[in-house]
Amino acid sequence: MKHAIFVRSKTIVMTEFDKKIREKEIYKVTLVGSFVNFLLVIFKFLAGIAGHSAAMLADAVHSLSDFITDVVVILFVRISNKPVDKSHDYGHGKYETLATALIGMALLGVGFGILWNGATEILAFLRGGELRQPGMLALIAAIISILLKEILYQYTVRVGKRCHSQAVVANAWHHRSDALSSVGTAAGIGGAILLGPHWAVLDPIAAVIVSFFIMRVSIQLLIPCLDELLEKSLPDSVEREIERIVLSFDGVSEPHHLRTRRIGNNYAIEIHIRMDGNISLHKAHETATGIEHRLKEKFGEDTHVGIHVEPVK
Repeated sequence: MKHAIFVRSKTIVMTEFDKKIREKEIYKVTLVGSFVNFLLVIFKFLAGIAGHSAAMLADAVHSLSDFITDVVVILFVRISNKPVDKSHDYGHGKYETLATALIGMALLGVGFGILWNGATEILAFLRGGELRQPGMLALIAAIISILLKEILYQYTVRVGKRCHSQAVVANAWHHRSDALSSVGTAAGIGGAILLGPHWAVLDPIAAVIVSFFIMRVSIQLLIPCLDELLEKSLPDSVEREIERIVLSFDGVSEPHHLRTRRIGNNYAIEIHIRMDGNISLHKAHETATGIEHRLKEKFGEDTHVGIHVEPVK
């Protein structure tokens, strides 16, 4: 029997089997990334020290942050997939959002650290200080990092989108930011080698430029996480679709007090509706249940739906 993931309006309807497959894929891609990051951390630190490259050492720190965030993803995705329990009536979906926010903050910190180190070296150079010319080993390390991290990005972002995991997509962007950092590092090191020791300042300049790209990506990851953690409502288009579904049922009118939010990858919907006060309680319950099922069919079986029925005035 095939167990497919049915996609409706960018939401997912999953069986328990699908959820286990999703978790397995997330672990696999994250473990592959963490293994590559571990090797790159060691290689970059050695190349940065032996090649006298500040930019390569900053790149090594960036790879170290990648390795740390891989561990964060592994831990938090397992927690987020736990079912509803007595202590978490709405499930554990926000743990994955928290993991994404932690990755974003780690990226922001790394970007600022690279900016600080690069600016310090540039200032020292402008004051007459001498910078050591980076060696060929550092350039080779940067090129290898670009290739490996771009491959990791392509692999990880595909899995993240297929599994609809914010944390995995965020981790993919962390791989991409490391590749971009290595591009800047390679440009700086290559320029310093080709143009001579008087242009060694290109190494920290490249690091500073790349740091802004890294911080930009981190902010793009953090904003939606903060929106969710601060209970921002779902987009207007989604709320209009909710009202359309509610009004498609006979005898239902005046949907109001609509409240929506995200809980991880799922939606939470609360709404008041009006119905004829003379119909039986059984009929009102049957209609409300039908609306609930229709909303879950549209937005996913794990959607939380709360419907309050009022008599027509």
